[in-house]
Amino acid sequence: MDNLVSVVVVTYQSSSFIIETLNSIYNQTWGNIELIVTDDASKDNTVALCKDWIEKNGDRFVRTVVVETETNSGVPANLNRGIKEVTGEWISFPAGDDTLKTGCINDNMEYVEEHPDICVLFSAVDVYKDTFTDNNYHRTIKADPDSLYSIMSLNRTAESQYKMLLLSDRINITPSLFLKKDALISVGGFDERFKLIEDHPLWLNLTKNGYKLYYMDKATVNYRMHSSAINNTGNNHLVNPNYFRLESFRRIYTYPNLPLDIRLNQRFTWYILQLFKNEILNRKTKLNSFLLRLFTYYLNPFWYYVRAKKQIIKGLKSDEFYM
Repeated sequence: MDNLVSVVVVTYQSSSFIIETLNSIYNQTWGNIELIVTDDASKDNTVALCKDWIEKNGDRFVRTVVVETETNSGVPANLNRGIKEVTGEWISFPAGDDTLKTGCINDNMEYVEEHPDICVLFSAVDVYKDTFTDNNYHRTIKADPDSLYSIMSLNRTAESQYKMLLLSDRINITPSLFLKKDALISVGGFDERFKLIEDHPLWLNLTKNGYKLYYMDKATVNYRMHSSAINNTGNNHLVNPNYFRLESFRRIYTYPNLPLDIRLNQRFTWYILQLFKNEILNRKTKLNSFLLRLFTYYLNPFWYYVRAKKQIIKGLKSDEFYM
């Protein structure tokens, strides 16, 4: 019998798309699936739709659970509630507006069975605008394991990935995450202190604890771009508004672990970017783009220091902090 895989569907106000997501799980070629829907106090009929769908289609799954809460608590807490219900060895985490390709779970399971050291696996993601139709296909997001500068470089270690992630979140294929439950539990699950960010802290905790992030070069998930998505902010801004809300995360996770010059460079940038909290300055215009470069680079003394340091010290360009 196939190993049990738990699919944890994360929902919030997902009524427009959730049935399509659930159908994509139903249609998986992998047979042994546990379905867990965890909802973060949706005010629409998301939960009712899920329960009705499960009543009609639940026999396809080994087990089904719908987790509810009365108070909206953010994505990390919503994920953790779902994880508490997981009994499978591996977990997939589709959002309530995305879909799994028919062979998604099968492809992931075949890959990890061929590479038993893997505990964290990503794959390519097909991006669509509004609907998953050919005419709305936008692009495929991939990693480049052959590039020396890619976080998914074949020769990169978990420690090396951790250093790169301290500088910024390099993972743009999050919807494809396929994760071993034991690895997730060992790092404490998702950090609930930061309601707006669930993935970056997890990548840091995993790599810091020796779990290398692996990549399979095959699209397994369909990601939907639409105006009502929770993370669809900042598209018309020079600086994503979420950047200003995450300073507490950086103070805890990244700043203390960065070299002094890199930390000073980032802190200088943080203070300068306060100017761009202003809606007029944060609009994507040629003038504002010039001002952003001027303040964060050309008038930033730490930027010059880091640049000169890379040129003077041999081999520093291969250091993850200075690549």
